[in-house]
Amino acid sequence: MATIVAEDLRPDPSPADVRLVIAASSLGTLFEWYDFFIYGTLATIIGKTFVPSDNETVRMVLVWAGFAVGFGFRPFGAALFGFLGDRLGRKYTFLVTITLMGIATAGVGLIPPAAQIGLWAPGIIIFLRVLQGLALGGEYGGAAIYVAEHSPPGKAGFYTSFIQACVAGGFILSLAVVLLTKLVVSEATWTAWAWRFPFVFSLVLLAVSLWMRLKLSESPIFSAMKEAGETAKNPFIESLTYPGNPKRLFVALMGVAAGLTVIWYTALFSTLSFLTTTMRVEETTAQLIVGFGGFCGLFWFILFGRLSDRVGRKAPIVIGYALTLVMLFPIFWVIGGSANPALVHANKRAPVIVSGPTCDYSLTNMILSKKQGDECGQLLDYFSKKGIAYTKGSTPAVVVVIGGERVMDTSPAGLDAALKDAGYNLDKVRPTVPGVLGILVAMLVMSALAGATYGPVAALLAEMFPPRIRYSSMSIPYHIGTGYFGGFLPLISQLIVAKTGDPYAGLWYTWWVVLVALIVSLWGLKWKPEAPLA
Repeated sequence: MATIVAEDLRPDPSPADVRLVIAASSLGTLFEWYDFFIYGTLATIIGKTFVPSDNETVRMVLVWAGFAVGFGFRPFGAALFGFLGDRLGRKYTFLVTITLMGIATAGVGLIPPAAQIGLWAPGIIIFLRVLQGLALGGEYGGAAIYVAEHSPPGKAGFYTSFIQACVAGGFILSLAVVLLTKLVVSEATWTAWAWRFPFVFSLVLLAVSLWMRLKLSESPIFSAMKEAGETAKNPFIESLTYPGNPKRLFVALMGVAAGLTVIWYTALFSTLSFLTTTMRVEETTAQLIVGFGGFCGLFWFILFGRLSDRVGRKAPIVIGYALTLVMLFPIFWVIGGSANPALVHANKRAPVIVSGPTCDYSLTNMILSKKQGDECGQLLDYFSKKGIAYTKGSTPAVVVVIGGERVMDTSPAGLDAALKDAGYNLDKVRPTVPGVLGILVAMLVMSALAGATYGPVAALLAEMFPPRIRYSSMSIPYHIGTGYFGGFLPLISQLIVAKTGDPYAGLWYTWWVVLVALIVSLWGLKWKPEAPLA
């Protein structure tokens, strides 16, 4: 039996072997997620360069839709490369995935702007995002399983936690490269062409990652199965039909992947977007704060991964879910109040009310006609782009009230003047030192929630599934959960905010997904430590 053979070859690696396995797998994961996240980091400039629209809201919705497309194709990459990983091996499969990712990312930095090639620009961007999604669908599972299958008993949570930390590290690296590039070039040069450098830089990261990974040998557990002739003939089909696996797949999807993903995407992406748009924080300042805060929070992933080796995987995950439900909104209230207290006070002192016979924000109208269909919708679009909170009402005629005073001139210039008269500062701001500290403390708490739910997960998922179908069974639910629930988070959250006028309303998406994940994980995961990887 494959299990017996695998147990016979459980690894007892030397310290040097351990360092190489963890370093090569973790750095490759960091580089690959850098490639994937650099798109989100530079979403604003990508929209201005490649999306032929002069409406900021439409542009950003379409850019985030492109971001979501990459995530949407991750499950297909998981199915494809999971099949190859269970049939041909862990090592060579994730060599292919990282090569595909590096080439696709560099391609984004070489595309002419929409001003030169029109609709071909967003079309090529979407195609490259598809390639990135396919590559990432195979990368994470391969790297996590490779480390887990090299881990001695009782060490899998600790060893694989470095993989988990490097997923977040990829986002932080993307911010760091962007900020360093901005530091050495002028603003004009950055806007003209230097923003492309972080994309092309992925070729350097690709070379380093390939050099390290080519030094690795195949996973001992897979090698044992292959030698015994016990690898799966069709891993995808076996993943769906193996006894007990349908339940495991469901729990991995809804109880693990979906919940943990929306938490840490909210901790990083939503925080950055919230600061730069809603709270009107100057972009570079926001990137520095989020990058530093994210870096300070990386230790949580390793701490909770190691802790899970002692207390089991379930405890930190369900406790992290429960605390997220309680603390999510207060954390962002602290971030908002720390980042731009004047705006928060203005919203309370002079609330904005927009009313009319029918007053709704239509995404369809924005995509098809590039503007809202009626006057009230156009007003909602105006306030959404400004990051101004508003409430909606119903009146026979369209009316805007700011701080109890009706605004007679509802043109953009008139609304700008009325907002300034009511005490709103429409300029970009830099938080005070106490404000920055408040944001960082809130981010550290949010990072702890992300670390508790994400740190133990690579070991948990590897332990949930039998070795012969582990790559496919782990990758498919993970990337459906992260690809769809996490990848569509920025788009759905932004639409919720635009429709409600509440800058915090987008957090309800995260809250409800986490609630479902908590219920499923309480039902489907074991409290005691999982079975050995073999």
